[in-house]
Amino acid sequence: MDKVIAGAAEAVADIPDGASLAVGGFGLSGIPAVLIDALHTQGATDLSVVSNNCGVDGHGLGVLLFAGRIARVTGSYVGENKEFARQYLAGELEVELTPQGTLAERLRAGGCGIPAFYTPAGVGTQVARGGLPWRYAPDGTVAVASPPKETREFHGRPHVLEHGITTDYALVRAWRGDRHGNLVFRRAAANFNPLAAMAGKVTIAEVEELVEPGELAPDTIHLPGIYVQRVVALSADEAADKHIEKRTVRS
Repeated sequence: MDKVIAGAAEAVADIPDGASLAVGGFGLSGIPAVLIDALHTQGATDLSVVSNNCGVDGHGLGVLLFAGRIARVTGSYVGENKEFARQYLAGELEVELTPQGTLAERLRAGGCGIPAFYTPAGVGTQVARGGLPWRYAPDGTVAVASPPKETREFHGRPHVLEHGITTDYALVRAWRGDRHGNLVFRRAAANFNPLAAMAGKVTIAEVEELVEPGELAPDTIHLPGIYVQRVVALSADEAADKHIEKRTVRS
């Protein structure tokens, strides 16, 4: 029941080349930066990543992206990551863009053992019809496009079939966690982190504060330990090292 691992390097040591990863976070909020850096040092490559976005230049998943370690991304947002956009448009990276709510539900469904579901999101667009560019050719033409998806009418309204997502591993960050893997997320970090954790077959959580079993009130736990296989306790410096994507202050 004690799922605490000595450090991030040991926690990610067995992630192989070609593995699929669900990664928590939203922008720079709640990203498992310590585990990502450890994976960068470990050297795994040809990774398939499922995450809302792909970090920013030089931080979060952007570190793996810049090193050429990511082969495919399933996400909903490119944002201001210039290297992400460059690799996608240059045909170096395959990208499956998915409506944000659909991506969240695909992760949750995968974690709950639901293979697929119908949603109205994307009906009447290339999301349903197919043809979204997944990979470009070097000359700018579309090398790989999304396939058409099954649609079905419910109560007079068309819906598109989306498949649940499961991955080999998941990397998440929590505010507090105990040795059994029960996790609590704080504010905006409670976005894609619980969903990513549910989708991973082996979920690794970095926690800012490690507590003993029983210290977390049951009704405060956002993710039960059944979904978590490894816990890494962060140092005070690691827990405090949080980047801000856009700092806005008064003059």
